[in-house]
Amino acid sequence: MFRDDDSIIYSLLYSEPCRPRRRRRRPNVPICLALTETAMLLSLLVARFCYDVTFAAASASCGPSHLRLRRSEFLVPVSPSGNPFDTVSWRRLRRRRRPLLGLRGGDDGEDFAALDSTAPSSLLSLDELVVDFSDNGRKILVVTGGVLSGIGKGVTASSIGVLLRMCGVRVTALKIDPYLNVDAGTMSPFEHGEVFVLDDGGECDLDLGNYERFLSVSLSSKSNLTTGKIYREVIERERVGHYLGKTVQVVPHISDAIQRWVLRVSAAPVLVHTEHSVDGSTPPTSQVPEVCIVELGGTLGDIESMPFVEALRQLQEKVGYKHMAFVHVSLVPVLGSPPEQKTKPTQHSVRTMRQLGLVPDFLCCRGTAEMEDATRSKLSSFTGVPRDAVISLHDVSNIYRVPLMMMEQDVPAMLCKRLRLAPFNNGQKAGNYGTPAEKDEEIMMFKNMDLIKSWNELADSVDDPESECVIAMVGKYLDQGDAYLSVVKALIHAAIATRQRLHIQWIDSAKLTSSDSTAADSEWTRLYACDGIVVPGGFGVRGLDGKIAAIRHSRTSRVPFLGICLGMQAAVIEYARNVLNIPGANSEEFTSATLEEGLENVVIFMPEGDRGRMGGTMRLGARETILRPNSLVADLYSNVRTVTERHRHRYEVNPAVVDRLEEAGLYFVGRNADASGERMEVVEMSTDVHPYFVAAQFHPEFTSRPQVPNPMFLGLLEAAKISATTRAKAEVGGNEGQTAGNIDS
Repeated sequence: MFRDDDSIIYSLLYSEPCRPRRRRRRPNVPICLALTETAMLLSLLVARFCYDVTFAAASASCGPSHLRLRRSEFLVPVSPSGNPFDTVSWRRLRRRRRPLLGLRGGDDGEDFAALDSTAPSSLLSLDELVVDFSDNGRKILVVTGGVLSGIGKGVTASSIGVLLRMCGVRVTALKIDPYLNVDAGTMSPFEHGEVFVLDDGGECDLDLGNYERFLSVSLSSKSNLTTGKIYREVIERERVGHYLGKTVQVVPHISDAIQRWVLRVSAAPVLVHTEHSVDGSTPPTSQVPEVCIVELGGTLGDIESMPFVEALRQLQEKVGYKHMAFVHVSLVPVLGSPPEQKTKPTQHSVRTMRQLGLVPDFLCCRGTAEMEDATRSKLSSFTGVPRDAVISLHDVSNIYRVPLMMMEQDVPAMLCKRLRLAPFNNGQKAGNYGTPAEKDEEIMMFKNMDLIKSWNELADSVDDPESECVIAMVGKYLDQGDAYLSVVKALIHAAIATRQRLHIQWIDSAKLTSSDSTAADSEWTRLYACDGIVVPGGFGVRGLDGKIAAIRHSRTSRVPFLGICLGMQAAVIEYARNVLNIPGANSEEFTSATLEEGLENVVIFMPEGDRGRMGGTMRLGARETILRPNSLVADLYSNVRTVTERHRHRYEVNPAVVDRLEEAGLYFVGRNADASGERMEVVEMSTDVHPYFVAAQFHPEFTSRPQVPNPMFLGLLEAAKISATTRAKAEVGGNEGQTAGNIDS
């Protein structure tokens, strides 16, 4: 903004570029500016066309100045002496064609234009974004929730996305979180649950994991909008003079910023994965979405979400009814004896929604049992939602049946009709669950029949396993059920692929080494009964010794093991202590800067890390890892040379101990792909010594998909299946021997 070494008093900037126009005769619009030795008042009239601006100087030292200003130029007052109250002159500068201030993403200050350098929407104003949105036929579908939080908005939004994909529609997603945090990176797992990490390093809400898993896309940090991000953007714009002296308010400035964000995300290309792109065998494709699904977090009526509600109301007015629809998720509880479905909570929820200016087009009702016809008719009568648009979202055997349940209720056809989506003349007719149907001519035309078939097979395979296995999850954030959500989902994906019914034993790592012998014995008894062990990531020293003890049990008892992030670091510490005989082996995260005699940090703080700033300073996002040929992990990843996985950590294995560990049988088969190659990413033991002992510094759970499980989890479940079979045979043999002995006696 500031040029050369001149002392800039003020800059007049235009936020919108325009093409140079041939000058035409127009009435002058005089604007008088009083410039004195002690104060200067600048006034600017911004119009759609090229107005003339006349500056009149009242100070004798300045003299009158008459300048004609085009919208592609701006004026800079310059004081040669450096004194801001000295005599000024005016410099005419050509304005560069770029936005005044882009929407910033993470702490790196990335401009929103970097989302796609070729996307014209990054340079447009709100009005121009609205025109671009309508001209390109894009749509927005907003999912809201009522009555209580955690009602299932994320699963509902993801399932709607699956239905649109079945219709051949390109879909993206945006999650709105009304909290003041910029992102979820500094939130406690006890407070917020899991922090989901995206390819670009964005730390966001776990619902984005649902979107990526259901829609088979890779989203960016712009797909998670928080109050903190919006307020930071508006305040930064105010600091640079973007609002030209206006009083900055929630309406229109915050609401306009929200609308711009939503429209830009709706136009931003997303990476779409096929069945072979997740494992790296084929690259994903970049597609411009047709529909943006927006989930408004929290419950309607919350004070935190009011600016977003108002912004969405205004946005529908701007883009038009046919381009934007609302889906409301509410609760229909069952009470009384005999059981009766109660509609009053949903009636009040819809009434609140209408009072806020939003009108639901679809009403999705959560409940334990399928909605009765009388309940559906009553809700339609009291809420004004068409009867067919009152959808029953009752409990089903597994989460993958939710899109199929909505398909049975003809939701895809109603969505396409409501949003005026183009007909799919080259599609195929499909009835319930994708079976051929010969109904009337208005039946929905599905393009992606393969997706319908695969989704049916996925749901059926969950309900029809061939065997069972028990996996121990050794962690410390057990009071919050969502703290390890992606790890659980990745285990489920692998269990589906191996046709197993998964049972998870939650093991409190702190209790494994507790002084309370009763509590410790109970945890160990449950751990001994497991067919595999997972030690996920975490922070802090609490429970570390318990994790190390569980890893030692896995190593010595040949129980399949997978360590993630801190789990890998704990595996290295355990191996150094018990195999290399370094009893003081530890991590720099848990020791002081000056080590006592006998201590050795086998895990160290990364040199480029920032100890003084917490948010956004970890090693984040998708990074390449080079795999050692002929290793177990390379075989799991189909013997590709490099894999791309997502990271979130501040500490790494000390390169100084790598050679000693490998000589002792712990092999580092994955290293970072940059020039140094000294950052250890994957560790394993030989299969001659252990059936499956693998740990990774990255988080493989973030790239697992229902149809394409992550290879590391797939390897664990395959090894656990063998372990479970061996254990079952041993138990049968022992019981037979015991029975025979009793008979003989």
